[in-house]
Amino acid sequence: MCSKLLHEENQYLDLIREILTDGDKRSDRTGVGTRSVFGRQMSFSLNSWTIPLFTTKRIFFRGVIEELLWFISGDTSARTLANKGVHIWDANSSRAFLDSRGLTDYPEGDLGPIYGFQWRHFGAHYRGCEGTNQIHSLNNSNESSSLISYTDEGVDQLAYIVNTLRSDPFSRRIVLSSWNPIDLPRMALPPCHCLVQFWVSSDYKLSSLMYQRSCDLGLGVPFNVASYSLLTLLLAHVTNMQPGEFIHSMGDVHIYNSHIEPLRQQLQRTPYPFPTIRFRRKVKEITDFTSDDIELVNYKFHPPIKMEMAL
Repeated sequence: MCSKLLHEENQYLDLIREILTDGDKRSDRTGVGTRSVFGRQMSFSLNSWTIPLFTTKRIFFRGVIEELLWFISGDTSARTLANKGVHIWDANSSRAFLDSRGLTDYPEGDLGPIYGFQWRHFGAHYRGCEGTNQIHSLNNSNESSSLISYTDEGVDQLAYIVNTLRSDPFSRRIVLSSWNPIDLPRMALPPCHCLVQFWVSSDYKLSSLMYQRSCDLGLGVPFNVASYSLLTLLLAHVTNMQPGEFIHSMGDVHIYNSHIEPLRQQLQRTPYPFPTIRFRRKVKEITDFTSDDIELVNYKFHPPIKMEMAL
């Protein structure tokens, strides 16, 4: 994107402009309709613990933190987030939405084997969310996990990521996948952000590349960029590395018709410098983070812009 050198957020704004001008007009599963392009990429520097938290509208960063820590814990109950005042998964775990997915046996709030379950128990048989709401350790100790229902079941991909970054940082196999075809019918929503690969430079800077199959440019993408950048920063912290960059590779990039006017409003705004992250204490394991450990520094932003989520 030609504007990247001025401010990295302009990659995002330029993509909005491209889709509004040249996007393919398509129907979609929600019935709202979209304008879409296929196959785009953005990259953001994480140097000096910078986080690409977009500034042309305020991003709900507390929600970014809580959702990411929820993924890390392996939890799949939307109620856990709702109890913390984060309601971003409420609509997709409602009785009506679950029934529309054929998940009539799920209690309201149970999202099925989505991101956190795949991160911590890939391949395990999903038996409900009640056993997933306890944070458990990545340590290679003999201590038993506090996760009762799924103890030692499936592949703990996140443990593999942390252990490999520590023991074999130049491996080309440091990959975390949320896309599990067998489990897709059991998920309230199939993963949009499917796969992330981590890469360590010779001077031990940690970078990541995430592939996202379905990219809601108005609502989802700003949140996803912040979330996977934050995950990279957390991993750099616990493995004693410096952060490098976050690369976002996108498949179907779309703007819902209901978001066109709000995004045109956003395009009138000039980005501010990105904020940075500061850790209030040294955290040794990624599962030990709490939201209080993560401090956002110098986040200057334009006012929020209301956009409704298409269901």
